[in-house]
Amino acid sequence: MTFREIRERLFSRGRFGVRPGLETTRQILDRLGNPERQFPVIHIAGTNGKGSTAAFLASILQAGGYRTALFTSPHLISYTERFRINDIEITEEVLVPLAEQVLAAAPAEATFFELTTALALLYFAEERVDLAVMEVGMGGRLDATNAVAGILSVITPVSLDHCRYLGETIRDIAAEKAGVITGSEPVVCSVQDDETLSVIDARCAATGAKLYRSGYEFHAEWDRGGLTYQGLHSLLPGLVPGIPGAYQRDNAACALAAAELLSDQGFPLSGAHLSRGIESAFWPGRMEFFPGPPPMLLDGAHNPAGVAALLASLERVGRGRLLLVLGVMTDKDRDGMLTPLLTLADEVITVSVGLPQAASADELAAYCAMRGVKAVAAGSVAQGLATASNRAGHDDLILVTGSLYLVGEARGVLLNQPSHPFQG
Repeated sequence: MTFREIRERLFSRGRFGVRPGLETTRQILDRLGNPERQFPVIHIAGTNGKGSTAAFLASILQAGGYRTALFTSPHLISYTERFRINDIEITEEVLVPLAEQVLAAAPAEATFFELTTALALLYFAEERVDLAVMEVGMGGRLDATNAVAGILSVITPVSLDHCRYLGETIRDIAAEKAGVITGSEPVVCSVQDDETLSVIDARCAATGAKLYRSGYEFHAEWDRGGLTYQGLHSLLPGLVPGIPGAYQRDNAACALAAAELLSDQGFPLSGAHLSRGIESAFWPGRMEFFPGPPPMLLDGAHNPAGVAALLASLERVGRGRLLLVLGVMTDKDRDGMLTPLLTLADEVITVSVGLPQAASADELAAYCAMRGVKAVAAGSVAQGLATASNRAGHDDLILVTGSLYLVGEARGVLLNQPSHPFQG
């Protein structure tokens, strides 16, 4: 099969939707000879900041000389983005035969994400990685990535998202996220609200895992020299994270704490490795700046907590007017996301992201009008970027946000690359 045929077969499994559970993934891995047992895994769970935290940690490990795998989701432009070793994507030529093996081993009802998780683990085993950083998909307890026992877990900030599957309250969602903790392996936890922290603490007590909390056992603060990290064993002043944004403080801190714990588990890392990894990290679509002209800022904020973090970082960005290119998915908290964004924007251009689950540009424009904000419905993402560029002045800033899938399409347009979005 060609890469296009493989991609279409995998994407077609989207018809099975989301089916939480570990049995199918374990069945596929058993039939493949359990490739996941050939290397240790670090799980990165949470609601916001998972991708950035995973990228920071993978960069640190790579700086330390380890052959480091990174599995993330969703992809922005190409399906191959999900599978990286030492920051290099899998090639289409390598992916095809591995995907054929996974499809042959999988039951007919296996979902897209179950197949993708198994493909990642098979690829990483074939490439003999030293360890793998695995971003958990939607939940934790029943996420396909949790079919693998990890040697360490990181939980980034938890907030309301995917309530249809994870629960209607923070406590419910926190319990699902904390379910990634399955044994006595250490747990690194970002700053959380009291209710979430109590759930995670209780889970650690039940499994015998030791909990390391941002703001308690370790912390980081911005100062004039950059980011200062006071860790478990290290004091690192003047860090300049490679992934921009004020909200990256806690993501970087959690990655650094995780790296310190890995040093205690047989993967020694020096202070120089930690610093170099933080400063050389890159993660697309998070406060990603395209200088233009006109300048554009892409950020994949897609829930109220993500928008709040984005706006806090935006305070440090000099600009004239703010033009908002907006696209969202229909299952998101539209009011919670858009209320602060619409208040800040001088102009709003709405777009239709190229997925069935996306709100249309006309629907979003009507929503803005209902909130007393005039918006232009531009149509496609490409048309939205062109409209914003034509309306922006020399000192204005175009902010593209509301969905990772919007950011992916926008990056494809700006980089002149065809994008293949998929929600999963």
